[in-house]
Amino acid sequence: MVNGPILLVILVAAILFIIVATARFKIHPFIALLLASYGVGFAAGLNPLKISGLICNGFGGILSGIGIVIILGTIIGVFLEKSGAAVTMADTVLKVVGPRRPGIAMSIIGYIVSIPVFCDSGFVILSSLRRSLVKRSKVSSVMMSVALATGLYAAHTLIPPTPGPIAAAGNLGLKDKLGLVIIAGLILAAVAALAGFFWARLAGQKLKSGEDTESVSLEEEVVPEHYAHLPGPVRSFAPIVVPIVLIALASIANFPGHPFGDGLGLKIMTFTGAPVNALLAGFFCALPLMPEFSRKTMTGWIDEGLKGAAIIIMITGAGGAFGTVLKATPIGAYLGETLAQWNLGVFLPFIIAAALKTAQGSSTVSLVTTSVLIAPLLTTLGLDSTIGRVLTVMAVGAGAMTISHANDSFFWVVAEFSGMEVTTAYKALSVATLIMGLVTIGLVAVMAAVML
Repeated sequence: MVNGPILLVILVAAILFIIVATARFKIHPFIALLLASYGVGFAAGLNPLKISGLICNGFGGILSGIGIVIILGTIIGVFLEKSGAAVTMADTVLKVVGPRRPGIAMSIIGYIVSIPVFCDSGFVILSSLRRSLVKRSKVSSVMMSVALATGLYAAHTLIPPTPGPIAAAGNLGLKDKLGLVIIAGLILAAVAALAGFFWARLAGQKLKSGEDTESVSLEEEVVPEHYAHLPGPVRSFAPIVVPIVLIALASIANFPGHPFGDGLGLKIMTFTGAPVNALLAGFFCALPLMPEFSRKTMTGWIDEGLKGAAIIIMITGAGGAFGTVLKATPIGAYLGETLAQWNLGVFLPFIIAAALKTAQGSSTVSLVTTSVLIAPLLTTLGLDSTIGRVLTVMAVGAGAMTISHANDSFFWVVAEFSGMEVTTAYKALSVATLIMGLVTIGLVAVMAAVML
């Protein structure tokens, strides 16, 4: 077994390999993480006959707790997208906030929709609404686009059941504490989205996009034509709200002192609030969104959700395999001893996640990989408590949103659908995500100082 400084060389080489393989050579993150697992195992001197077993155990171990949750969350997102429920949610928020505040309405809409729907899809789904509001309200297209994008991005990196935060929570030992992660994520994502909105207002005063000069009828249709009949607000919000409420109630019920008692009520809340059970309840709430009960909807929409979840599950499983191999080596212990004198706390996971995100573009890969690397260091960093682990997930999420630029598919979705030139998108969206990440990690650091 290898010991000493060479362990840090092995770790850095593994991280650089993942970055270069995915960003430069376009190797899929699943393969890159798998190869990195073998590379670390061999380089650290593990028994070659046991490396494959470690990889398989790590792959299955992480998915045993969150695999079904990821699948159900993705399926719910497809139902919301296909049925038009996402459009209904957006329209409902707009009515509540009021037509005089279209920017903050866009931010809130993005924040809500991106909890179950991937931010790329969310921006595409809501583009017709955003575009129409730009013309009807006569406000800056850049402001509206960045407000929507940052609202989507905040929830995407911080709030389960989005796959990235779920994977990070699982890697950091919070499979049974998702309620706390959700509560923290809802709060911090709201702050991040608000920071993004304020930058959107500033950027909108100075920057222009193609939509700000083109001529579009004020009667432009808000609802896409393929949505024949949109579902009502209650049905639209239920698949998101019900699972979150169930998980949150279970977490509160299991607080010390059991505020809801320790009898049958506690058992019921614990059962219904288990992430798999809560997401299954959300799935049942999504079934009434189908315009008709047929193979095209029931089977077709679920198939699409399964296909969408497959990639995330494979990356998450490969991240679990990488983490298991790392734990089997002395890398974690040596790195912990080395970093102990620096007293970086929650800033270390943020820095690693931000470096990975900026280098290779994927927030999910950044969340998975960073949480794997940080897990063995929690004790050394003073984060080896439930609250410490929750704040670590938030720190990783803050890094995973810093920053979105040309190697991120979301960057191009926002730029293309908003009519922004690349330089404008860098000034508007990339700077916004940088501000969001810094504001979020600043708040996480304050929370850590008070709560730990």
